[in-house]
Amino acid sequence: MSASISAADTFTSPAPVLSFSPVVLTVPGRLVDLQVRVSIPATGTDLPVILLSHGHGPSNNLSSLNGYAPLANFWAAHGFVVIQPTHLSSRTLSHLHSAIPGSALSWRSRAEDMKNILDRLDVIERVVPQLAGRMDHDKVAVAGHSFGGHTAALLLGARLTDPDDGKEVDLIEPRIKAGVLLAAPGRGDVLKESSAASMPFLLTTDFSTMTTPALVVVGDRDDPRHFTDMGPDWHADPYTLAPAPKTLLTLFGAEHGLGGISGYDAAETTDEDPDRVAALRRLTWAYLRTELYPGEPAWPTEREALVSAPGAIGRVEAK
Repeated sequence: MSASISAADTFTSPAPVLSFSPVVLTVPGRLVDLQVRVSIPATGTDLPVILLSHGHGPSNNLSSLNGYAPLANFWAAHGFVVIQPTHLSSRTLSHLHSAIPGSALSWRSRAEDMKNILDRLDVIERVVPQLAGRMDHDKVAVAGHSFGGHTAALLLGARLTDPDDGKEVDLIEPRIKAGVLLAAPGRGDVLKESSAASMPFLLTTDFSTMTTPALVVVGDRDDPRHFTDMGPDWHADPYTLAPAPKTLLTLFGAEHGLGGISGYDAAETTDEDPDRVAALRRLTWAYLRTELYPGEPAWPTEREALVSAPGAIGRVEAK
């Protein structure tokens, strides 16, 4: 699929998806090799890239390169190369967590994983069958769900103070041109004492420096009561507290799983809704297409369908 294909064409003619894993990248100093899954459409050239950061949850393999198939498969079928790392915080690596310096959530190494992937795009292109010469290294986006949304926010420019040394951390990645934050954590000054103690890095998250364009997706029933008493609006902080250009998509009736994006028929999804997932993946695809290819009408077309159709699944605002 080329950059010029229309939204209507790509939705009616999705490509078969080829998925290859694990691609193993050796990273000096990392406790284990960085493993990634790469999903690509069977046809097309000049393919843009989405780096997809997993969250957490009670399931084991969903917090790894094996999760988020409802998103990864759709994005790949509609013209993206989707790269999914297994971060050190993955439940599949829980046997290593006691050896990881700092937080078991590995907030810094998660962002560094994405930078290491970008450093090795040429390697990935050579290793993955049928990918050589088909990837556009200059068209890169990041997406993340839940704690993966925090990882994405750091790569888009959000900053924090390292609780171990008191230094400000700036992990912005200029090679990333746009992002999607799905049910991401909000600001830290409203955290409950227990959450502040276990995740002190969240206390100083500063969205005022998150300058890269981003779509922030929240569910209006996503109540983060184990983190804060602020309610679902907490997840909108990356939009509310960040500078323009930003877009907020609020999904009606959605809880933290946003209808079931972390896995097909995942038991941990409390708001299973295939129609919501179908709408969400179309909207996120359209947003990233238009951000990476200015002038392409995918986002305004899909946005208009969302807000004007009977029984709209959500609302959109922008700044």
